[in-house]
Amino acid sequence: MGMVRSHLWFAERGHEAAQFYVSVVPRSRITRVQHAPAGVPDVAEGEPFLVELELDGHAVTILTAGPQFTPDEAFSFVLGVETQEEVDHYWDALVAGGGVHSQCGWLKDRYGVSWQVVPTALDEIMSRPDAAGVARATQAMLRMQKLEIAPLEAAYAQG
Repeated sequence: MGMVRSHLWFAERGHEAAQFYVSVVPRSRITRVQHAPAGVPDVAEGEPFLVELELDGHAVTILTAGPQFTPDEAFSFVLGVETQEEVDHYWDALVAGGGVHSQCGWLKDRYGVSWQVVPTALDEIMSRPDAAGVARATQAMLRMQKLEIAPLEAAYAQG
């Protein structure tokens, strides 16, 4: 692990969110749970309030410490995947139970954290030499919620 980690503040249910994330993202695990001592504001004594985890090797700390701060779209996790089946799988898993679909491959999970589910094909299409094809693929992407590889390829090829 490097010395940089992501740190997320949750009003409540941080431990539950961590368990959900490690169940969805392969090669992930919770590495430590610290329970609140007496006197921690907005957290009952003995409740999990600091959870450290690894999401596919990326270090994350989740602090459950009351409603002073909430997650927003200024921070997101990016899942880079290979196939449309993987896009569909992770998209569906992350929005399950109350998540929200957004635009251009973005979604918000039921805990309010933003994710981007991005197929490697998108980067490959966007780095091709035909500027007009890239522009068409970009316009197609801007109309999507979940990214769809076949329509992106078709838009690029429409020349």
